[in-house]
Amino acid sequence: MKARIRLQKDCIISPIDPRVFGSFIEHLGRAVYTGIYEPDHPTADAFGFRGDVEELIRPLHVTQIRYPGGNFLSGYDWRDGIGPKDKRPVRPDMAWSAIEPNQVGTDEFLQWCERIGAQPMMAVNLGTGTPKDAVELLEYCNGDMHTYWADKRRENGREAPYNVKLWCLGNEMDGPWQICSKTATEYGRIACETAKLMKMFDPTIETVACGSSYRTMPTFGTWEEEVLRQSYPYVDYLSLHQYYTNHEGDVMNFLARSEEMGEFIQEVAAICEKIRLEVGSDKHIGLSFDEWNVWYHYAKNGRVPEKWTVARPIEEENYDFADALLVGSMLNTLLNHADVVKVACLAQLVNALAPIMTEPGGRAWAQTTYWPFLYGSQFGRGTALQQEVEVPTYACGVSPKAPYLSSSAVLSEDGAHVTVFAVNKSLDEAMTLELDGLNAVLEQHVTLNAPSLDSENTADAQPALPREVAVGAEAPELPAASWNMLRFRLA
Repeated sequence: MKARIRLQKDCIISPIDPRVFGSFIEHLGRAVYTGIYEPDHPTADAFGFRGDVEELIRPLHVTQIRYPGGNFLSGYDWRDGIGPKDKRPVRPDMAWSAIEPNQVGTDEFLQWCERIGAQPMMAVNLGTGTPKDAVELLEYCNGDMHTYWADKRRENGREAPYNVKLWCLGNEMDGPWQICSKTATEYGRIACETAKLMKMFDPTIETVACGSSYRTMPTFGTWEEEVLRQSYPYVDYLSLHQYYTNHEGDVMNFLARSEEMGEFIQEVAAICEKIRLEVGSDKHIGLSFDEWNVWYHYAKNGRVPEKWTVARPIEEENYDFADALLVGSMLNTLLNHADVVKVACLAQLVNALAPIMTEPGGRAWAQTTYWPFLYGSQFGRGTALQQEVEVPTYACGVSPKAPYLSSSAVLSEDGAHVTVFAVNKSLDEAMTLELDGLNAVLEQHVTLNAPSLDSENTADAQPALPREVAVGAEAPELPAASWNMLRFRLA
């Protein structure tokens, strides 16, 4: 099979906002307790956070981490997670039927972000919470005056403000599963008033309003329109959430879902533009795709751990190689929409729907999905280039003409390299990839494949690992069913 990509250095989509390489930590399952935080672990640091997990996170160069939820957010009082740990209340977590000991809270999370080199993307509770609760959390995090909550932060051992700049206004507030879910008008009003109040206190922050929980929600589209009408002057981004499944076992349809993701982005961007014109604003609302991933293995396996436990081990996806191919394709979709997608979060980071897994008290390892994100984050910074792609197609449920190739192209920040991320979705045929339009030499080819599509990386075996491919004068060949990074030096 042959494919051709035509590129020109000056034909760009947009500079890529580094925040598309974000992730997510929620108080869900073992993401926090026995995930990032386990004071009794042999590698734990002085603050109780696992060093082996940090060693896996650091190479990802995650730009920001969304916290503390997620569904957990809508029932969470941030005040429970500050101050002396021995005086913090233990609460039932209604969202996930677990017990929350509140041993990790605002200060622990924000200081952990500083140590690993990531920015926080904090979220405020607009389920059981109020605008007053939200602005008091902002005061606690960012206040530099001698006011009550800023002084409370100082009392708790942190003199300097954290200067958190990116704030989510609730989570999935259209979902009937959400604690204190709302209609579009109800949510639009509280999001507007919360953002307005928070920006009165700190005009430098940016806010993210909740879009639909997923594209097939009955109110998708009308929800976005009403929320934006109510809150447009005070919000900067609108969120998108999407997880893909393969319950039917149709791999080719599953691998085409990244095309569907692109359509979703275009639809929401068009809604934002429609409302911008309707309200007569010069401000363009960006998109925050702050939950994206594959999510279905846990439900398929039918595991139901005991309720009302700490670190209840739920939503632990054992990702296979097919999932890695789709994750790589989804990341391509985000890069190919860099003109509108300015923030994104792979959901999540450790144990729950995560590229990194741990054993309580034991080992940590990288799942198959870790590798496309790692290379994307390391080599996908710069400017997204327009592509003209010629490649054979196939018919599936997503599209009658789904391309066998998913690709994106990035001009490096120094202008010296173009990196192409390419997924060959053909299960049985290698693909020769020709690159036209650039005077460039292939310097590096990294490929990721596995013995089978259902191969999983575990603590004991890692069948899906990236490997270097020798480069030469001929066009590179992408193995059947493979993710690839091709790095070209411009002449």
